[in-house]
Amino acid sequence: MDQYDRVWRRKVLIFLLLAVLGLTVVLCTTIGPARIGFTDVLTMMLRRLPWAGDLIPRGDWPDNYETIVFQMRLARVVLAALVGAGLAASGVVLQGLLINPMADPYILGISQGAALGATAAMLSLGGLLALGIYTVPLVAFLGGLVTSIVVYNLARVGNRVQMSTLLLAGIAVGLFLSAITSYIMITSGQNVHQILFWMIGGFAGRGWDHVMVLLPYIITGYSIMHLYARRMNVILLGEEPAQHLGIDVERMKKVLLTAATLTTASAVSVSGVIAFVGLIIPHAVRLMVGPDHRVLLPTAALTGAIFLIVADALARVAAAPEEIPVGIITALCGGPFFIYLLRKKNDPGF
Repeated sequence: MDQYDRVWRRKVLIFLLLAVLGLTVVLCTTIGPARIGFTDVLTMMLRRLPWAGDLIPRGDWPDNYETIVFQMRLARVVLAALVGAGLAASGVVLQGLLINPMADPYILGISQGAALGATAAMLSLGGLLALGIYTVPLVAFLGGLVTSIVVYNLARVGNRVQMSTLLLAGIAVGLFLSAITSYIMITSGQNVHQILFWMIGGFAGRGWDHVMVLLPYIITGYSIMHLYARRMNVILLGEEPAQHLGIDVERMKKVLLTAATLTTASAVSVSGVIAFVGLIIPHAVRLMVGPDHRVLLPTAALTGAIFLIVADALARVAAAPEEIPVGIITALCGGPFFIYLLRKKNDPGF
């Protein structure tokens, strides 16, 4: 297959995923107590487009349906898409840097560190400073960054990092941070439910304000990761060959680890800890498209967005009228998947 065919197939794949994402957004926006049909939701969305609004006739839906769709459901769906894309992209980068399919922001403790930072900001500051809710992602980023640095240094022996030690250090630090968060939850009195949200993860009560908070962090983090996609391919050959080819491996690690932490922490700051998205999606997509990060990164981000939108829709309908936190859905999927990866890694014949 020549270079032209590879580029063409990459564009077709991304176009198909964008189409599936758009269809998923419309379908999941129809889900809720008020029964609003697919055609009505699609028509409402198309009428909001600047070049099509006057060409498409309005349906006979009640006036409050547009408020339900645009102010409540669509905001939640878009937020789930951003969080899913950010967590999946972060998982791709961590797995590529560590050359380990079991690396994930949750398993490495980054999500728990970000959740602890966000919880501390919400409780001690009420989430209100000069920047308002924009403060929480910054504090969450600091919590996640400190956690990633601690885990990385715990696993480092001299200039080398043992992958098995890194995973164990991440799990241990994550449990430690979760214990601190649990203690804060017990002693916080009336804020128990607020902290429980950060520990389980979900999108209940989230709106366009949270989308606007998250969007610049996701764009910044993903842009940095995308710029390093070609160099991450070289890392797959090994650190020494990459250095011989002129790549500053240690600097690249620091930049990408910071970008992955920024993306993860900002996602956690609006959704709480949603486990295993960064584990399942990158591994599954890698099996389909291969290890080329120029393809893997955008396809994993789009697939992660689709996955989390669907998981959130399932969380809303599985026990209706009650709602299951979406973090429970992803943990139910990710736990067995992690065990599968462990078995496969230790037993090639599995």
